[in-house]
Order: sequence, then C-alpha cells, then structure tokens
Amino acid sequence: MSASSASPSTTAAAAAIAIATKPGLPSLVASAITRNPPPSTQSLTINGLSEYSQRQKFPSTPTPAEDGLLQLSHPVYGLPRPLVANFESLGIKSIYPWQKSCLLGPGLLNGPKNLIYKAPTGGGKSLVADVLMLKRVLADRDAKALLVLPYVALVQEKVRWLRNAVSGISREAITGPITEFERKIWRKRADEDTVRVVGFFGGNKVRHTWADFDIGVCTLEKANALINGAFDDGSIAKLKVVVLDELHMIDDDHRGYLLELMATKLLCLDDDDVQIVGMSATLTNVNLLASWLRAHNFETSYRPVPINEHIVYDGSIYNARTTSQILKGASQLGMPSQSSQGCPAALGAIATSTTKELHDPVLNAVVALTNETARAGYGVLVFAGSRSACESDALIISRVLPLLTEMDLQVQEKRADLLGDLRSLPGGLDPTFEQTIPRGVAFHHAGLTTEERDLVASAYDSGSIKVCVATCSLAAGINLPARRVILHNVRMGRELVGPAMLRQMRGRAGRKGKDEVGETYLCCRRKDVEEVEELIRAELPQVASCMGTNKQRIQRALLEAIAVRLATSRESLDDYIRNTLLYRSTPIEEIDALVEKSLQELRGRSFIVADHFSNFEATQLGKAIVISSLDLEDGLFIHNEMKKALRAFVMDGEMHILYTFTPAQQMGIAINWKVFANEMENLDDSGMRVLGFLGLKPTEINRMMRGGTMKASSAADEAVIRVYHRFYLALQLRDLCHEVPVHRVAQKYETPRGIVQTLAQTCQGFAAGMIKFCEHMGWGVMAAVLDHFADRLKAGARSDLLELAKITFVKSRTARIFWDNGLRSVAAVANADLRELVPILMQAQPNKLRLEAKDESKYMEKLLKKAEVIAESANRLWQIEMQQQFDEE
Repeated sequence: MSASSASPSTTAAAAAIAIATKPGLPSLVASAITRNPPPSTQSLTINGLSEYSQRQKFPSTPTPAEDGLLQLSHPVYGLPRPLVANFESLGIKSIYPWQKSCLLGPGLLNGPKNLIYKAPTGGGKSLVADVLMLKRVLADRDAKALLVLPYVALVQEKVRWLRNAVSGISREAITGPITEFERKIWRKRADEDTVRVVGFFGGNKVRHTWADFDIGVCTLEKANALINGAFDDGSIAKLKVVVLDELHMIDDDHRGYLLELMATKLLCLDDDDVQIVGMSATLTNVNLLASWLRAHNFETSYRPVPINEHIVYDGSIYNARTTSQILKGASQLGMPSQSSQGCPAALGAIATSTTKELHDPVLNAVVALTNETARAGYGVLVFAGSRSACESDALIISRVLPLLTEMDLQVQEKRADLLGDLRSLPGGLDPTFEQTIPRGVAFHHAGLTTEERDLVASAYDSGSIKVCVATCSLAAGINLPARRVILHNVRMGRELVGPAMLRQMRGRAGRKGKDEVGETYLCCRRKDVEEVEELIRAELPQVASCMGTNKQRIQRALLEAIAVRLATSRESLDDYIRNTLLYRSTPIEEIDALVEKSLQELRGRSFIVADHFSNFEATQLGKAIVISSLDLEDGLFIHNEMKKALRAFVMDGEMHILYTFTPAQQMGIAINWKVFANEMENLDDSGMRVLGFLGLKPTEINRMMRGGTMKASSAADEAVIRVYHRFYLALQLRDLCHEVPVHRVAQKYETPRGIVQTLAQTCQGFAAGMIKFCEHMGWGVMAAVLDHFADRLKAGARSDLLELAKITFVKSRTARIFWDNGLRSVAAVANADLRELVPILMQAQPNKLRLEAKDESKYMEKLLKKAEVIAESANRLWQIEMQQQFDEE
C-alpha cells in the first residue's frame, strides 16, 4: 500500500510505534519469580505467568435485591431523584451494608447530629459524608456547606466529582418555587437555581464570600478563614454542614491545630444547627473525638476489595501476617530459612539477578514484582523514597517491560498522545518520560508541574500507563488505586515511614470494579528487619490535641475568638477553651495558667486590649492578623517590614513590591548563592536601592557564593536570613511576572519546575493574605498595588495581558500570542471565529512540538476542542462584564 493511500488510523498507528521505538537504554531481563502454591491447589499459569494471589476470587458484596435499604432511592434517605440519578451515572448503583448502617444512625439524616466514623481506604467512606452534605444543601436554598481536605490535589479532585454529582439539578424543583417578592429582594444571580461548588486553595478566590457558593471545598487554611469571616459578618447561621475529611490530621504538628480551631468555634454555636461530619481511615481513639464533638460514632473494617499483604526480604516472599515468625527465625539463623522450625515457608522466591543494574536485592525485587503485574495487564503503584529515586526506579522498570507491537495499537496510540500532550506543555517533554512512557511507566512527584502530574494521573487511571512510581505524598494526596502496591524499602528519604503513612500507601491496593483483590509488597533490607517487624506490628498513635504543643497556637485560638467576637470576656473565653480537644487531655490547672499567660502575651504584643470590665477586644493589628490568616510571629514580622516600607517604599521598580508578598515562612528552597550573586549584578538602580533598604549587603552575598556561612544564633540572625531568603524568592517571582516560563525559571535557579510552580501558587495565597492585612491596617494604596501584582503572578504575565489571562487555557505565552494577533480583549476572543483561534493556538505551542509524530487531523481536532473551551470561557466573562456595565447604569 502506498503512502498516499494509507488510512488515517494506519498513519497514526505508524507514528505511535515510531515514537515508542525511539532508541534508549538497553533492555534488561527481570528476575523470575517462583511461587509455592497451597498444597491443595494445583499451580495454574496464564500466558506463561503464574496464577498468583491477585487472581483469586472472593465472595461478592450483598446486593440491593437482598436489602432494599442498599438503594439510595429508598425513601428513608429522602434524596431527590435527580441526585440519585447522578450518583448512578457516576457508578454508584447501590451502597454497602456498613454505609447503610452508618447513615441510619440516630439524628443523622433528619437532624443536626454530628458524626465521626472510621473506614478503611477504598471502603467508600466519602459517600456517607457526600450524602449527608448534599441532602442538607438541596433541602434549603440558603444552606452552605464546607468540605475540608488537607491537600490542594484532593480539593481539585473533589470539586470535579461534586460538580458532576449536582449537575443539572434544579433546586427550585426540589424546594419549590420562590415568590415574586423573594425574587425581587434577593434573587440576583443567573445561577441561583443551581448548586455552586467552588474550590478554595492557595491564592484563588481572594474576594469570595458566602454569597458566591453553596458548597465550598477548601484546604484547612481556607476553611478556617471562611469560618472566621462568617462569624465576623454574622452569616455563620447559613452554614449547615462541615465535613472534616482526613480527621486524623488533627494530630499533625504543623497544620492539625487548624482542624481543632474550626471545630471548637462551631461547637460554641448556641443553636447546634451545624452538622459536623468527621472521617478517617487511620483513627484510633474514635471514642475520644466523638465525645469531644458530641457525635454519633461508627467504625467499620469492611473493604470491598480484600488486600493480601506481603514482606519481601533477601529474595523471599512471605505473608505479612507471619512476619514475626519469619523475623524470629531470621534473627536466630542469621538468614531466612524455609525449613527452620517455627519459621513458615515462603510464598515464593525472586531469583538473584546477574546484571549489575539489578544487583541490589531490594531493587531487584521491586523490578521483578512490578514486571510480573504489568505484564499480566494490571496497574502497579511503586512508592520510592525521593524524587530522584522515583525517576531512577521508573527508568529501570521500563527497561524490563516490552514495547507494544502492532497488535496493541490502541494503547500505544494513547501513550503517543500522552507524550504529545507532555511535549506540548511549555516545559516540553521530560527526557526520562520520553524513555519510560512508551513502555507504560511514569513517575509522579512534587518536582513535576501540576499539568504534568495531572496528565500522568489521568493516563494511569485510564490504564494506558501501567506503572506509576511516586513519592509517599501521592498516597494521601490523590486517589489512584492499584492492583499491586510495592514499597521500595521502608524509608522515605532518611526517615522510617510511620504506621499511618504505611497504611495510607498500602490502602491504595485494590480497585473496586476492576480488581477482585489488592496486593501489597514491602521490600526491605536486612539492616531494617527489626524495624520492619515493629512497623508491621505498630498500632496507630492515639490522636491528641496539638494546641498546647506551641504557645502560638493557643494564643491564635484566643485571638481568633476575640477578633470575631465569639468570646470577649474571661468567662466566655473559658467556655470557649472548654470546647477544645485540648481541654479533654490536659489538667484544668495547666489550661488556666496557659490561657492567662497567653492573654498577657497577646496584650504585650498589642494584639488585644482590655477595658475596665476585663472584656477583650482585638486591636487593628490583631484583627488584621486574623483576617489575613497569618501566624502570629509572621504577622509581627510582616507588620514591622511594612511599617519600614511605608516610610520609604521604592516605587520606580518592581522588586520592593514583589519582595513584599513573598511568604514570610520558609519554603524549603535553598539559596543558590552563585545564582543570587549573578542576579544581583544585573539589578537596575531601583533593585539595588531595594537591596540596600532591606539591609542586604552585596559583600555578604559574594562571601556566601564563595562558600561562607551565615550564623543563626539569635532571633535577630534568623530575621536577617529570612530577608535574604525572601529577596531570593522575589527574584524568581520577578521572572514569572515577566512571562518567563516556569521551566526556564527552574533551569535558571536550578530548582525543580514543580517547586517553582508551587512557589508561585504559595505566593498567590500569601499575597491574598497580605492584601487583606493592608486593607485592615488602613493601607489601601499598598493593598491595591499588591492586588495588581497578585493578578500578574497568577497570570504569569505583564499588565497588558491581565484581562486575557482570565480566560480558561489562556495564560502567559498563549495570552501574549493572542495579543500579538490582535485579540486584545475578552470581547475580541468571545467574538472570534473558532477557525481563527486554531492557528493562533498552534503558534502558542513550544517550538519543539513534533507535529509529524501524530496524525495531523487528530491534532487539529484536539486544538479545535481547546478553542471551543476558550471561546465559551471568553463568552461567559464577556457576559459578566456587560451585566456589570448594565447594573452600573
């Protein structure tokens, strides 16, 4: 067949295979795994592979035919039919018996009774909270709900799910039509009849209030800020449900106290009309939390997909339940033995590799176990100890897996599409991805950009990627289950993983609807044998309050209560403290002394004042710190910095402004003093004046570049170091605001591109707080300047592109190309022909985009769909602008 007569599908297939067969590192052969079947079971093979435990069959879950209460359409749940239909479209045809029992707990469905429950990862625990939350929101058009999650990725994922759950639902059809009088008084928005789900994280939604959403999906920090605002303006009565997911994080020593703060304030409400729903897979003392929150308590150990857990040690595979016997035998003999008395027989063995790349027995086991599962057609999650370990593991695993043949064109085309999508990102295609993805392997860690992580997660979830190697943060940060989970050693970085993190990782095994069973393999070294035994047997730690571990936390709790006027007298503050979890674990005498000392320190720092009747009131500074969600120490630091800046602000350049909204807290980014010195040399006169005004010395920067060190023996020394650190970060923000792509900034500062992107997002959040801080301190001009630069940072663009950057998919480079092609306003884009947008979008692709590697018509179709989304977004923005102009007239 001639090239001219080839069909588009044949052309695409050929292109896909051409990408996949690009020369890379030589292939390796994974070690063979021999398995010892149970005595009564004949060993089976499929396609030459052993019929190992992941193919075993287990009894199915009871069906709704046996119990009508397992149908969400049952009248007892009182859910609107459109919601039940949406649940079914999302794959929820019925519920589990434990979910039924939990939902039917006293006062949950038809009252404000609080609920605390514990269920394993993958056991369906989120659905219970979703049902309770959506029921309350749909029953009352004024009702507001908050769903609190610890990580941004989880917030984004949950927003998408909830929007699908409420899609197309008319609140008026459920609650009845509103009167004409009501319509004139308060019906002011076109989407009043819908349930609006809005995500709150980082620097987004700076000005949003209760009126702008029905369900707010928030990070801990954003949820606490929203609740404070609602107490302050009196709108807290609209809040009907608060869901605290991952409730075990109340024990987290960095952010956990925020959960306690939120719950404590809600418990102080007189009407008890807010339903608090808390859940976790790793809680131990549920009874304590239930008592604290005055909640119904429910626990289950049910998992729809059972997990088989294994330990791999010196090439032998054991059942994790017999670990103690295994390790006892190993310690007695100095090595594992299958024949020693009291030491159970191994379930299998992994042959020693003769290749130098797989000489390490732990790595060899990881590769062999991954190879076995991927070749059988199942998904594998491998947890590695660091970002570099993720990439090296992915690379070596890919070398033992085959390239797909012409018989696998559909999967190979999907992998080729993934490569094309990654290549079309501003940073281009990571060279490691180029070698691993054609063989179905990818990695996922914080060094990747959000766009890269999303593409990898989506490809893995769809099955085109079979192996995902990730850091442990993936275990808690996103929902990607696998048939087999493999832990590459028990150390993540230098530290041994904790029992809770171990359960989070192991809990990713098993995918409901795709797998009959899940498997976990913990591959460990000889030197870690005793610690592995302790870790396997370790109980989860008892959850406790973190409020008393740092004096700032109890001070912040008191300051927030005073600032929002929840409690202003010593008696009411005592009542407030009695609602904390801390009160249930600390002697009352200690708490009274701690509160008294904290109030004195708050007064000494001018955060609060007391009148003649000993009633407290937040000062302007104290309220500004609460409203801006700053830590107390950071608030003082910022206040002092801003007071100096207002006396002599350098306004003929950008560096002083950028420095001002650089986070006061440490970002975990080390200063590269050589890069710092080079950037200092290129500063203009305005930048050098900022350097001098802040007290930064060029001689000190040059000394550090030559290997010097900075002393940090006092608070003053630490403050100086913080100023140097903030200015270094401000240099990176300057480049981002000047439309330098994230990957270029990452190269320049020798920082992973994902870390640079996270810096930008963190700075947006900090800038949002700084804007509020300045507004409440009466520094309106400074607030306006910071607001403008926050928009520039979010857009990654100069001032002239800020309007265009509001459009979906139009940021930085794309916005500049739209501008250069004459589309310089939202209205211009909204009225443009789609065929006009497609060639402009082609210009916006990186120069290295290899169009010949994909079918051209398919690629143009993808650009056309992107153009449709852009046009739709621009139309929405244009309509809003016209409505605002009409309202002003």
